[in-house]
Amino acid sequence: MKLVVLEPLGIPYETLYEKIKEAASDKMEIVCYKDRKEDIETLIERSRDADAVVLSNFKYPKGVMDKCPNLKYICVAFTGYDHVDMDYCRERGILVSNCAGYSTSAVADLVFGFIIDIYRNIITCNEVVRKGGTKAGLIGPELEGKKLGIIGAGAIGLRVAKIAKAFDCDVYAYSRTKKDIDGVTFVDLDTLMSECDIVSVHVPQNKETVGLINAEKIALMKTDAILINTARGPIVDSQALAGALNEGRIAGAAVDVFECEPPIYEDHPFLKAKNCIATPHIAFASVQAMYKRADIVCDNIKAYLDNAPINLV
Repeated sequence: MKLVVLEPLGIPYETLYEKIKEAASDKMEIVCYKDRKEDIETLIERSRDADAVVLSNFKYPKGVMDKCPNLKYICVAFTGYDHVDMDYCRERGILVSNCAGYSTSAVADLVFGFIIDIYRNIITCNEVVRKGGTKAGLIGPELEGKKLGIIGAGAIGLRVAKIAKAFDCDVYAYSRTKKDIDGVTFVDLDTLMSECDIVSVHVPQNKETVGLINAEKIALMKTDAILINTARGPIVDSQALAGALNEGRIAGAAVDVFECEPPIYEDHPFLKAKNCIATPHIAFASVQAMYKRADIVCDNIKAYLDNAPINLV
């Protein structure tokens, strides 16, 4: 059997290769590519003879898999898997595993980096002091006592809740499944949007969540509220959020995700929106998270070869 790792996974090549070689236990020929290519032709060429492939977050469509007659297993080195044609995988019986959990701490860390930056004007203060300025007009609020609303009470959402409680925030959550979690009040989405000072999005992208935070939901937010999106771009209506920021209907936003993977197009509404921080889909990508991810990839491969696949989606 042949295993193809279609791209680097954020750790040194030699380290990754040795980890995967150990997981495969000489049961597979291993090919690890040192660069990331997303065009269909290259993906077909790299995947053509593979029995199993590893990829992170680029699109892996039917048009590629259709040219890979031996393909039986895909390990998605990522939490989300909406970029893989799952309907086709099910039709062909191709098993798909993901790597949920590796980035939980990394994403939650960035959420609070965003919140504190917006509240305390860190970027602006840095610019002002270098120009001989003062704190005038830059004094912001504290997190203590703020109502922080989490949309999606999975692992990342609950990590955000835990940190928020350490800041003495009042924590609210909206989830399809109501849970009994100490210190977290579960409410409906409209209540969360209208009452919370901070709204942080942590749901997966699927048919039910695309456009979940639309113009109607954003209009419910308080004028001094902020919105954080480290989940998936299409969950939040970019035009509606940018409009609310530019018209002063909400106080700020921070986004790490867009409708496509960065680089984003130069006239994207967030790039011209007021009080908006944008980062290039980096929330998941801490140094530690990349090693955690590689370990989960190896666990997935070993389990697949043992005919006991794990983390199936």
